[in-house]
Amino acid sequence: MPSKQRGDRALVFHPLTSDRWTDFEILFGERGACGGCWCMWWRLKRSEFERRKGRANKQSMRSLVMSGEVSGILAYAAEEPAGWCAIAPRESYTVLERSRVLKRIDDKPVWSVTCLFVKKEYRNKGVSVQLLRAAVAFVKAQGGTIVEGYPVEPKTDRMPDIFAWTGLVSAFQQAGFVERARRSQTRPIMRFEIKRPRKSNRREVVG
Repeated sequence: MPSKQRGDRALVFHPLTSDRWTDFEILFGERGACGGCWCMWWRLKRSEFERRKGRANKQSMRSLVMSGEVSGILAYAAEEPAGWCAIAPRESYTVLERSRVLKRIDDKPVWSVTCLFVKKEYRNKGVSVQLLRAAVAFVKAQGGTIVEGYPVEPKTDRMPDIFAWTGLVSAFQQAGFVERARRSQTRPIMRFEIKRPRKSNRREVVG
């Protein structure tokens, strides 16, 4: 799904497929983005996640990708992997489904954005906003109608990047997301509802 988003930086976006696994490895580096996570935080029970930090989490993510399941979007700048947005149907995330603060607000099928990771030199340049727009475009192409995110809204003006891995409220707002629920002062549930063209009821008259 190559696509250039408007404006600030010339980025190209692709779903993470098996042929792009090496790019994902390069972007996440030795630490798996943060503390050996490899974007498995939301997919495993806490005890299992802690036990599998590092190589085992990496292997789980690799197996997921090699199975053909798309688990997110990669951003490229000049053919270099520059950012990542995890996006999948909400039911793919075991921990999210058990969360009290982030529990479902209705029974509608949604796709969830659970992680945004941007390479250091590309941070604070609007890359997260563009990744969110690319995620919405991807979900639309899959026939989905609702994209949900769980960003943080820090109490201070500046939050260390390591604590903002689910994204910031401001980025989601810029990408067109709207707050739909808030059970925690700093953690709203935000949605982008994809509008589908209405089917015409008119019948063609042949005469």
